[in-house]
Parts: sequence; structure tokens; C-alpha cells
Amino acid sequence: MNRRLFCRTLLAGGVTLALPARGRAAGTAVAAHDGVAAVDTHAHVFTRALTLTGDRRYAPDYDASIADYRAMLDRNGMARGVLIQPSFLGTDNGYMVSALRSAPERLRGIAVLAPEAETATLRDLAGQGVVGLRLNLIGRPDPDFAGPVWRAHLARVADLGWQIEVQAEARRLARLLPPLVEAGVPVVVDHFGRIDPALGIADPGFADLLGFGRGGRVWVKLSGAYRIGSGEAGRQTAVQAAERLRGAFGARRLLWGSDWPHTQFETQASPAEARRDLDAWVPDPAERRIVLAETPAELFRFDR
Repeated sequence: MNRRLFCRTLLAGGVTLALPARGRAAGTAVAAHDGVAAVDTHAHVFTRALTLTGDRRYAPDYDASIADYRAMLDRNGMARGVLIQPSFLGTDNGYMVSALRSAPERLRGIAVLAPEAETATLRDLAGQGVVGLRLNLIGRPDPDFAGPVWRAHLARVADLGWQIEVQAEARRLARLLPPLVEAGVPVVVDHFGRIDPALGIADPGFADLLGFGRGGRVWVKLSGAYRIGSGEAGRQTAVQAAERLRGAFGARRLLWGSDWPHTQFETQASPAEARRDLDAWVPDPAERRIVLAETPAELFRFDR
């Protein structure tokens, strides 16, 4: 099977697990089986027809369309979803917003904006189902949060009650998170805090992240485990990290996301596998209900 056809099959939530469709759905449809309105808090939509940013680190050669995404949610028993603006589309949030419009009761969005964005722009996005902004800082310098432009930007975000989602290497979190917390915005850290795969949970930056568990203003996504290590070593890092995150943050400040369509790891992951991993990361069913449904319903404003 060529890579493009393989990716299309994967994006549809299909045959890569070598299970019949009925068996796969039965194994992952948590919402149907447990009465949990499960929320996938991390996914992306895009097509090759969209204009990519000039400073992108990655360019997909396939489509992850709105229809593909909604089908993936259905196949994997996800009642609701949160779309994250991909970095390679920059601040043109139009395609993501069109997805939100297609299912306003089911979907929320996290946008990307320049700090100079006007209040009217933020308010317009809020009216479309956007509930926060993303800072993907991989390969980018730290923002000048102390400068007047960023201070004004964060004040606008706080006034809307939005959150800020941060993707950055764990070693940077100790200096990135405090000014965001001080600005009065909820902060969500992506992908286990992007632990260094070479260090695992011995990464000093991961210890820094655990320290933010005491403050009550930081949440962490259990998502994209393949981004913190490959193979068995990576799986063990995720299990060990999840245990420590549960201890430091408690279930109520943890979230789960499929990271669909697993950009740059398309052939190594699937939404069904990501959901099964959560059972190992959060073995208690009551805590899983909190992570999958209760916390994201409140944080992403599904119940408002």
C-alpha cells in the first residue's frame, strides 16, 4: 500500500489494527459503553488546498478533512472534539472555524493568532466556538511575555476567559508557564510536556512541570506519546509520566487527546490505539471518566 493510500485509510480510522469495523468500534466506543460523553481534546483538520506558512517545519501530503475528522470521532466513540489550529497553517484559522460551524454543539477550537490581533478578531472567533489560543513554540524562540504587546494580548485573552495551550520542550516550561499563569489565563500543556525522549521522566523539565500541579491553573494533555519516545521505551515513559502527573495534578487537571491525524507519525499511531493507551495511563474508571468527559466539558465550555 502506498503511503498516501495508507494515510487515507488511517485517517478514516480504518484497517491498520487488522480488526473488523464492528469489533474496533466496540473496543473503543467509550461513550456508548460507559455513558461517558468522551471528548477528544487534540486533533487537527487541513487539506492540501490550503495555503501553508513560509516558516513551517512540516508540510502534509494528504488531506485530514472535516468529514474525515467527524467520521473518526464516530468510529472511536468520541461524543465531542477539540480542534487545534496546526502550526503549518499559521494564523489563517478559516478551515478550522468552518469545522466548528459544521457542528457547533459538538466541537470547540483552539486558534493561532499574532499577539497584535485586535479584540474584535478574538471576539469574532469566540462567537464561532473558539475557546483559546495555541502557542506552538517548537523550533521558535520564547515570546516576550513581559513586553507591552504580549501583556496587552494576554489581557484580552483573560478578559474572554480563554485558555492558552503550550507546546514546547519540557526544559523550557519553567520560564514559559509562570507569566501565563500570572496573566490569569488557564494554561494547558500539550503532549506530556514534551519530555526529552533521551531522558524520559528523568528530564529536569518534567520535574519542573510536576511542580505546577500545586497551583491549580495548569492542565496537562495525555496525548501524542510517540512524541516523547518510540517503541517500548517510549511506552514506558508515557506510563511512568502519567502516574506522576496523576499524583501531582490529580485527574481533574488532566486531559486526553488522540492527536489525530498524528502528523509526522501517521504510520505509527491510530485514534483507537491512543484511546486504549489511556486505560494504562489512568487505570481507574472513575478517574478516566473525569479525564475523558468531566474536565474537558468544563474547560472547553461544552456545557455553556
